[in-house]
Amino acid sequence: MTNERSILWLHRLALAEVGLALVTLTFGALVTSKNAGMAFADWPTSDGYLMVTYPWLQDFAKNWDKFLEHGHRLAGMVIGLWSILLVIMAARLDHRRRVFLLACGILLGVICQGLLGGFRVQLNDRGLAMLHGIFASIVFSLMGTMVAVTSRNWLNFTPPSQPVPLTGLKRMSVVLLVLVLIQYLLGSFIRHQGIGLHEHLGLGLLVLVVIAVNAGMAWRSGQRAIWKSASWLVVIAAVQVGLGLMSWILRYGLPQMGYVAVADSIQQVLVRTVHMVWGTVTLMAVVVNVLKIYRAAALPAGGATPAIQDHVAAVPAARGGQG
Repeated sequence: MTNERSILWLHRLALAEVGLALVTLTFGALVTSKNAGMAFADWPTSDGYLMVTYPWLQDFAKNWDKFLEHGHRLAGMVIGLWSILLVIMAARLDHRRRVFLLACGILLGVICQGLLGGFRVQLNDRGLAMLHGIFASIVFSLMGTMVAVTSRNWLNFTPPSQPVPLTGLKRMSVVLLVLVLIQYLLGSFIRHQGIGLHEHLGLGLLVLVVIAVNAGMAWRSGQRAIWKSASWLVVIAAVQVGLGLMSWILRYGLPQMGYVAVADSIQQVLVRTVHMVWGTVTLMAVVVNVLKIYRAAALPAGGATPAIQDHVAAVPAARGGQG
């Protein structure tokens, strides 16, 4: 296997994990939307069955709460196995110590996330359910980071010969990250505790302004990688705002247009679920945006990062190189 193929395989494995994590997040968000977190009173078993022996598909037609909760558990199990594979492949395909530690961090995060979910069931604690959802976004951001740092664009990042100083943009990106983290926390309070709605709406407007300013500063930097990341963030945020408006209408209705909200309707559950999952994607995009800005700022003017072959080894002789 060539070095270039090695990095492509590791990157593809990281991408696949993000896709699997989205499935897990979707099942988990549906569980919350349907208030099905206690569909089973036991864990790690399900009604006394082992994880893989429970007749899961039979619930599709007769018990959606159990279908969603056990589907969430199965998806989490798959994520755990995939995270182990990612650690093994990171050790084999990439000699950067930081990448290996990142893979280990993802695995540790997935394990902790599984334990949080289990304790939530055993203790029947809605507070742990909220913490379970919040921690999921952190682990998902780590997975997005793995995708970013194993990409060709990251390894071959080349700044322009006369780049604009990025000090202001670095600060702006960190401010944006803090605001989005708070916004995500407020969204969790709404879903799990029923409080914080107006604060969530107000901060959402501020986040939009900061995202627009971040995009403007990224464009002026003259660096395509940063501008591309900031542009995607604008698109992702716009979709999230649209989903938030739809969630509001489906929950509270729109009397001016003659629309009356129906509690726990299929449309309401689905839109609220997608809004939650897309919020996790938004947070991950903000984290990646920060990383790319700091990556660019750390490079010398007119310099280029080493080629893929200098970063990746199919069978590393020793671990300890810094990425």
